[in-house]
Amino acid sequence: MLDVHQLDTFVLVGSAVTLLAILAVRVSTRAGLPSLLIYLLMGVALGESGIGIQFEDAELAHALGFAALAVILAEGGLTTSWRQMRPSIRLGVSLATVGVAISVLVVALGAHFVLGLPWELSVLLGAVTSPTDAAAVFSVLRVVPLPKRLTGALEAESGLNDAPTVVLVTLVSTGAAADHGLLAMLGIIGYELVAGTLLGLAAGFGGAWIMRRAALPSSGLYPLAVLTLAFLGYGAASAAHASGFAAVYVAALVLGNADLPHRTATRSFAEGLAWLAQIGLFVMLGLLLSPGRIDLQIVGYAVGAGLILTFVARPLSVLVSAVVQPMPWRELGFISWAGLRGAVPIVLTTIPLAEGVTDATELFDLVFVMVVIYTLLTGPTLPRVARVLKVVRRSEPRGLEVEAAPLERVAADLLQVTISPVSKMHGVEVGELRLPQGAAVSMVVRDGETIVPEWRTVLRHGDDLLVVTPRRLRWRTEERLRQVSEHGRLAQWLGGRRSRRTG
Repeated sequence: MLDVHQLDTFVLVGSAVTLLAILAVRVSTRAGLPSLLIYLLMGVALGESGIGIQFEDAELAHALGFAALAVILAEGGLTTSWRQMRPSIRLGVSLATVGVAISVLVVALGAHFVLGLPWELSVLLGAVTSPTDAAAVFSVLRVVPLPKRLTGALEAESGLNDAPTVVLVTLVSTGAAADHGLLAMLGIIGYELVAGTLLGLAAGFGGAWIMRRAALPSSGLYPLAVLTLAFLGYGAASAAHASGFAAVYVAALVLGNADLPHRTATRSFAEGLAWLAQIGLFVMLGLLLSPGRIDLQIVGYAVGAGLILTFVARPLSVLVSAVVQPMPWRELGFISWAGLRGAVPIVLTTIPLAEGVTDATELFDLVFVMVVIYTLLTGPTLPRVARVLKVVRRSEPRGLEVEAAPLERVAADLLQVTISPVSKMHGVEVGELRLPQGAAVSMVVRDGETIVPEWRTVLRHGDDLLVVTPRRLRWRTEERLRQVSEHGRLAQWLGGRRSRRTG
């Protein structure tokens, strides 16, 4: 039983750790590393080999890990643009299903025949390491401007591939896979995915219908309501023995792309909550590790399994998955290298730990070491690999910064646009921007002074523009501003053709 004194201590330590973790984000960003590595190491430092906090409850770690993953997936769905994902949804779904199956098969075969691991441990190793991790992938990809088809495919894959792997690991860990056979296992996975997706769609569209008609007394209730609706999909799917992860992601994806009140505030709230979930999740997983158990054999297995996954299983799974939506080899190569593994594989190892599977502790240690090593290898190199493979989106403007604030009463957004020294918007008249009908530049801030612009007002480097745009036209307004920032006055002719080629 937790008494008041213990609660006070927990609040003190938890607040200090959370604050350090938040400050560590800046360090990890500068170093080009996913912040998960710093959080994992913080957990190890707090654990039995460091400060001495004891944490060995695998069942609690399993439950908390799944709760954190649900929050992270909900945030991923709410902040993902369906317009950006839609062109690559076939490849994303293929990577999350066919790609996962191939990755599991190749890693399991390699672990058994090359590394000499038992069959059950080999299959579990293949299953837990097959999904990519959204938090790990996009903490690095945010600094790399990529074509929408690439980011869309990676977003779809990382959001959808947790569901089938959770089902597979659970079936193997509980022995149900051996009892039911391959066909029955595939049927169970198929049911959970389809039913979870349908329940997620129901929660998303039904929730959007309710939210558009609800008049809540406080704007702060809207983010809570939207997240609750997403988790309602998770709970409904779990009650129906379907995939809660598929349901929560799909429900959040629908809600995040619906025209709802206070949408920007909802996304900001979800992003903050997801950061908190990531911090707690990674620190907890670090606490669960006992560095004293790590020996040269575990490190050797981790390095060998990582080589098989990174250089054999991942490229092969991407190549086969791309049959449904072919892409140039350079882009497929980048997708292959961008398959970062983060907290998800480590969380999945808590399932066999909780079920008491033989060698489950060895699996946890192996996967932990493997994630750390190969995240250090692939994460910092992603920007360079993107440049070498020439997949960096050259049309992505570096001379324009856009921030948005909602104007809920008129269903519009106020964009703050900063014209940097490299932008070709310098010298362009306001009338030459040719924004979509209904959007307008309402104010120009220059050298600390405000200017109410006219049609012939000339824009300069360093100007801040306040642009009001109807929400339904926001993406067109931002795209037009980016075209002018890249091409200047020639955007009327070059921008449209260029955007169609690179979108």
